[in-house]
Amino acid sequence: MTAEGFLEGRRLQMARGVLLQCIMGGYPPARFYGSDDGDLALVPDPAHIHPLPWSKQPRAFAICDADELTGESSRLSTRGQLKAVIARYAARGLAPVVATELEFFVFAPNTDPTQPFQPPVGLDGRREDGQSAFSVSSNNGLRPFFGEVYECMAALGLPRDTFMHEMGVSQFEINLLHGDPLLLADQTFLFKHLLKEVALKHGLTVVCMAKPLAHTPGSSMHIHQSIVEIGSGRNVFSDEAGQPTAMFRHFIGGQQAGMADFTALFAPNVNSYQRLCHPYASPNNACWSHDNRAAGLRIPASSPVARRVENRLPGADANPYLAIAASLAAGLHGIEHELEPSEAIQGEFVVPDNLSLPCTLHAALERLKRSQLAKELFGKEFIEGYIASKTMELTSFFDEITPWERRVLAAQA
Repeated sequence: MTAEGFLEGRRLQMARGVLLQCIMGGYPPARFYGSDDGDLALVPDPAHIHPLPWSKQPRAFAICDADELTGESSRLSTRGQLKAVIARYAARGLAPVVATELEFFVFAPNTDPTQPFQPPVGLDGRREDGQSAFSVSSNNGLRPFFGEVYECMAALGLPRDTFMHEMGVSQFEINLLHGDPLLLADQTFLFKHLLKEVALKHGLTVVCMAKPLAHTPGSSMHIHQSIVEIGSGRNVFSDEAGQPTAMFRHFIGGQQAGMADFTALFAPNVNSYQRLCHPYASPNNACWSHDNRAAGLRIPASSPVARRVENRLPGADANPYLAIAASLAAGLHGIEHELEPSEAIQGEFVVPDNLSLPCTLHAALERLKRSQLAKELFGKEFIEGYIASKTMELTSFFDEITPWERRVLAAQA
């Protein structure tokens, strides 16, 4: 939209079906978004109108809500779904607090998708070979790129906690500061957009796939969650003596009750399950533990005031609005119904059958399709539309034959 039109308050409208557009560009049948495919209004959030520091031409980026023309939030909007979950907490005098940890890879341009991604050539003229994990000098070869990333984050008001090189080849992680869930979802979304735009300026490619490289750790988007009382700011997961509360247990119980049903929301793509089939640091289970990274739900070592639950299932490819909404909605469901969690696990363990999760997108969508809890928390219209869109993507994947199939199966009798 032109700056003049935006400043005049001109309303921007968009077809309702765009919210269910699949990643290849197509749409499920119109019955999933209203047979007329009428318009939605895109209503900009005044707190999120950002001049883009990487753009030579003066431009601004406005994060919008997708509202029905009658004024209420569209049930197909993931940002609207997150706002509805936050409102349910507020009705109980509670406010969730979250932080996200986002992992991503920086690669050289990949013009041929049949070829594997490669690390970029750094300032030293060499490609990283995977020996830089957690090194204090690990991003020196990409210093100009990261320098502009930091500058753009500051210009956009995106506070960062820590930035580090992760375990994969040319893989990095940022920890965003904890705060309001809607703000963190907006910041995570904006940061991913920033990364890709700045990378293009530097002749690089940033990839937020869950598993872009074989034999290499995948990329997650861990979600840290706590709840405070509105007004006092007290963390309701700890009592006055610093011990875990019943609400803390019930929140974990709700997370466990929802993780299998919501796996397709946390792991939305075929590639998501490539990450989850290698369980170390990417646990495909609903177990919980004190500071054990093999558990899907980890309680990090912290002081009582910072007691929180880390959901380690979502990948970097997850929609941050939807992943945060699903995780918080499951926790609130546990609080409302006083659900008790399983026993905490420690050390090496075998995942009980009742705490295992779907391990393919097909299985996850079938589980979501049967979930009454998902329809109760997010509405039948959203869940059925989401499944329809993701089923189109899965069908498209099965329409292709992979190099592995040609290499391994062609010679079979």
